[in-house]
Amino acid sequence: MSYSKPLLAITRTRRRRAGFSLPELMVVIVIIGLLAGVATVSVRSYLVRGKQNIAKMEIAKVCEALDAFYSHFDRYPTAEEGIAVLAAKTADFPDGLLNKVPNDPWGNPYEYVVPGSNGPYEVICYGGDHRQGGSGGDADISSVDLGQSKAVAQGPSSNVTR
Repeated sequence: MSYSKPLLAITRTRRRRAGFSLPELMVVIVIIGLLAGVATVSVRSYLVRGKQNIAKMEIAKVCEALDAFYSHFDRYPTAEEGIAVLAAKTADFPDGLLNKVPNDPWGNPYEYVVPGSNGPYEVICYGGDHRQGGSGGDADISSVDLGQSKAVAQGPSSNVTR
């Protein structure tokens, strides 16, 4: 029986060292949480920039459809017709000029203003807050800012032709 005590002491020692202690696990979890927080903050700016780029592309697409509407009907849609008329199926455009009326990446409808601030129309996305003005992710994106709204005046008071 002289061998049983040292053997028992060795197995107890091995059992104690087999896992991690609670403080060690808590330190690892805190470090992982801090790294996840830093990654989230740095990735958020890329997500916001991506949404802004999508809004710019969709505004350009709507402006192209508005210009096609103008070239076919010799007028831009009225404020009452809005962008929805571009998605309507007609005899001339069986699929419509747009597949559907787009919403901005934040889920809000694009604003269509006739006449625009610097042209016959303006298509506006009010950003993440959906309010006029703002900066960063809440900044407004406009067809005028993108150079999409053609400076063609319309109406009887205009002498400018296309």
